[in-house]
Amino acid sequence: MKIAVLASGGVDSSVVLRLLKDQGHKLTAFYIKIWMEDKFSHLGQCPWQEDLSYLEKVCQQLKVPLEIVPLQKEYWQRVVAEAIREVKAGRTPNPDILCNQFIKFGVFYDYIGKGFDKVATGHYAQTEEKNGIFYLKRSPDKIKDQTYFLARLNQTQLSRILFPIGGYKKEEVRRLAEKYDLPNKNRKDSQGICFLGKIKYRDFLEVHLGKKTGGIINIKTGARVGAHDGFWYYTIGQRKDIKLSGGPWYVVKKDVKKNIIYIGLVHDIVAKKKDSFIAGGWNWFSGQRPVKTKLQVKIRHAEGFYDCRLEFKPRGKVLIKLDKADRGIAPGQYAVFYDGEYCLGSGIIEK
Repeated sequence: MKIAVLASGGVDSSVVLRLLKDQGHKLTAFYIKIWMEDKFSHLGQCPWQEDLSYLEKVCQQLKVPLEIVPLQKEYWQRVVAEAIREVKAGRTPNPDILCNQFIKFGVFYDYIGKGFDKVATGHYAQTEEKNGIFYLKRSPDKIKDQTYFLARLNQTQLSRILFPIGGYKKEEVRRLAEKYDLPNKNRKDSQGICFLGKIKYRDFLEVHLGKKTGGIINIKTGARVGAHDGFWYYTIGQRKDIKLSGGPWYVVKKDVKKNIIYIGLVHDIVAKKKDSFIAGGWNWFSGQRPVKTKLQVKIRHAEGFYDCRLEFKPRGKVLIKLDKADRGIAPGQYAVFYDGEYCLGSGIIEK
């Protein structure tokens, strides 16, 4: 096949290139450039030049052509601006989910047109077609599994995807990189939100939302115990950056209109744990809500699953009841649903 390979300069996508090359496919590697130097250069350095340098060496070794795709404008409009709007409204967005939905498997598809049979990436996920419908299937590497980040894709997007390392565990991919003697075989995995590079998320928010002093209130006593620079710097369940004695303190609740953060100790957090939420904005891969009402759900990446029961309400809303309470459920988060190994789709937590 003629395959477009989205490559980052990391080990995973480089192993993808080698695997597909060995299978005899005709490949072109594409590097999506989303970093905006003029907007963020004063905050720190993005490693995109280092990424590209590694990728160029890999492509030279494998004799695969490489093309750089500049999508800074599209990324700003569809991912960064949307994330800022959500944070400002007091919700908890996930830029990586937006990037997959609108950029890697959205605008990039438009960029390459119909000139390629498939688009391959280094995601730890699998696809499987059942009765003409494409579903995501979890990776055997339960820690690296990335189906959560792909749960907003549609059938057209899923039908063109290849995940060549989706059936591998991370240590197996590392061993393959060693075996193939790839130039980046010893490179560490990248961490954090894709457009920020080495920039701190808090610094990024400060540039766009600034600072606005508000009160920190003890949820149990109602007493004001401190001040903060803006509710948008905090998420429900957060412990970091609450620099008050007598802790550890956690964010229990936010009042967006009054710019107030409510904090509590561990026993207060336990009392405020929630075991249900309302979600909407559905993206079911089958196009229809599932027949089964007992499923599993993830409400954030790299966390365990909850068993849950779905109760369908009017106007597309669904009440999800968890088997255990969670201290970090917040509006704007994505709830991703599974039936065993299969990812069925996702909704957005509303309240």
